[in-house]
Amino acid sequence: MSVQLDYAAMLNVALNEARRGLQEGGIPIGAAIFDTDGRVIGKGHNRRVQQNDPSMHGETDAFRNAGRQASYRKLIMVTTLAPCWYCSGLIRQFGFGTVVVGESKTFQGGIDWLRSLGVQVIDLESEECFSMLQKYISEHPAVWNEDIGQE
Repeated sequence: MSVQLDYAAMLNVALNEARRGLQEGGIPIGAAIFDTDGRVIGKGHNRRVQQNDPSMHGETDAFRNAGRQASYRKLIMVTTLAPCWYCSGLIRQFGFGTVVVGESKTFQGGIDWLRSLGVQVIDLESEECFSMLQKYISEHPAVWNEDIGQE
């Protein structure tokens, strides 16, 4: 029996992480990894500003918090913003089969490339994800512009 996944509820976990990052003074991008039953395996948020670490993207934070897995093929990466090339490479390297994106209007990242490789990419076109990031960008253009194309 297959479980019907609630992608909006899964995105809400990533959104909560984005809000947490914003409260810490960072870029509001969150991510979470789920199994095929919809259970959270790992979650995290962008910490580049907080930790002065250019590699601490939301997806990499969630990935690190998930710990080592026997296989990633059936796991679902959920992220509030389309993954950048760095995070798209992580998704490809470890063989995630599905990526759920909150929004890709602000940034397209590597989603077309991931689709071309057979990764199922589901864009939820969340207005909340879009609005939160647009507000951040308008209030912190220098922070966003120094890292444009890296998230």
